[in-house]
Amino acid sequence: MSKKMKILLVAMLMFALVLTGCSSSSSTKEDESGKIVLKFLHKWPQPEYAPYFEEVVKEFEKQNPNIIVKMEAIADEPIKDKLRVILGGNDVPDIMFSWSGEFARKFVRAGAALDLTPYLNEDTAWKDSFIPASLQPFSSDGKNYGIPLRFNGKFFVYNKKIFDKYHLQAPKTWDEFVQELDTLKKGGETPIIFGNQSPWAAIHYLTGLNQKLVAQDVRMKDYNPKSGEFTDPGYVKAMEMFADLNKNGYFMKNANSTSHDMAKQLFLAGKGAIMYVELEEFPDIEKGLKGNWGFFPMPAITNGAGNQNFITGAPDGFIVSSKSKHPKEAIKFLKFLTSKENAIKLTKQLSWPSPIDGATTPETSLKQVAEGVDFMKKEEGMAEWLDTDVHAKVADAYLTNIQLLLDGTKSPEEIIKQVQQVAKQVQGEVN
Repeated sequence: MSKKMKILLVAMLMFALVLTGCSSSSSTKEDESGKIVLKFLHKWPQPEYAPYFEEVVKEFEKQNPNIIVKMEAIADEPIKDKLRVILGGNDVPDIMFSWSGEFARKFVRAGAALDLTPYLNEDTAWKDSFIPASLQPFSSDGKNYGIPLRFNGKFFVYNKKIFDKYHLQAPKTWDEFVQELDTLKKGGETPIIFGNQSPWAAIHYLTGLNQKLVAQDVRMKDYNPKSGEFTDPGYVKAMEMFADLNKNGYFMKNANSTSHDMAKQLFLAGKGAIMYVELEEFPDIEKGLKGNWGFFPMPAITNGAGNQNFITGAPDGFIVSSKSKHPKEAIKFLKFLTSKENAIKLTKQLSWPSPIDGATTPETSLKQVAEGVDFMKKEEGMAEWLDTDVHAKVADAYLTNIQLLLDGTKSPEEIIKQVQQVAKQVQGEVN
C-alpha cells in the first residue's frame, strides 16, 4: 500500500470517529440542530402496547418542534435491574417508569427523584385532573414525586352461572366469603382458581390481608425500611388466613405449579367459581365469560385493625430524574402524556384504567372497568402491592417463602420471624 493511500485511510478513519463522537454526545444533550433531547424510559415494549407510546411521542414532538424524545422500552422484570443500575449511575433518563410505594421512595431517599409538588401546585388544573387516590401512593413526607399513568385495583371475579346455581351473592364480609367457599366446595366445585407459579400472585392476597388486619399507622411504620419490625400479630394472622384458603380445600390443586395465565384460562373455561384478578384483566374475563360474571373487592374482616374501606392495588407511572437538565420540558411531556385526550386514548386503545378523572367511562372502556374505577374512587385509600411497598429484601423474604407456606413446609410464624429478622437487618443498612 502506498504512503498516500495509508494517509488517506487514516484521515477517513479519523473523520468517521469524529462523526461518531458528535452523534454520541448529541444524543444525551442536544442534537446537532440545537433541539432539546428528553430521554424517556417505560416498560411496555410489547407490540400491543408500544404503538400507543410511539403515537403520543410523535404527536408531542409535532406540537413541540424544539424537543426530541428519545424513547426506550424495557419489559417488566428486566426494567427492575435497569432501574437499579440507573440509581447508581450518571446516565439517567429524564423521565423513567416507576411503581409507586417503596419502589418509588427508594429513588426519593437516594435524591434521584425530582420533587414534583411545585409543578402540581402551580398547575392546579393538571393536579385536579387526577383521581386523588392515584397521586397519594407516589407521595413521601407530604411531597409528590411521581405522576401516575395507570390506576389498577384487585378484585375477585366470579362466574354468575355457578353463583346462581348455589343462590350466592357477592359477599360483604370475610366470614360470608368463607361460608360461600364452603358451599361451593360441598357442591363439588373448585371455589377459587389460583396460579402461584410466580409468587407475586399470593403476595397480592397478603397485600389486602395485611392492610385489613394491621392498623394503618403500624403498617406504614413497618413498611418504612428505617423502622420496620413486623411484630404486630396481624401479620401472622394474615398468613394464617391465606394458608387456610388452601388448607380447607378452597384453592385449586397444584396452585404452586400453575401460572397465573394458565389459571385464568381454567377460570374462563368454567373450571372454578372465583378468581382474584387485576382491574386491567377485566377485558380478558369479559372475552371469556361474555357478561356472565360479576366482581367484588376483598371483603371486610370483622374486628380487623386496619381500615376496611381500602382497595388493594396501586398506580404506576413516572418519576423525573433530579439530574435532568430539562425538568420543565420533562413536565411538559408528562402533562401531555396524562392529558384527558391521551388518557381517553389509553383506555380505548389499551383497555387500561386511567387515573385521570372522567377518562374511564362505559363509553371509553368496558363497562365493568369503568365500574371498578368508580369503586376505587369511593374508597378511602389503597393497599399497594406488598412486593413493591416494602424494602426489596423484605419483599424477597415474603416471595421466597410463600410457596412453602402453601405446601406446608413452613408455618406462618416461621415466615414472619424471618421477615422480622430481615427487617431488622435492613434497618441497620438504611439508618
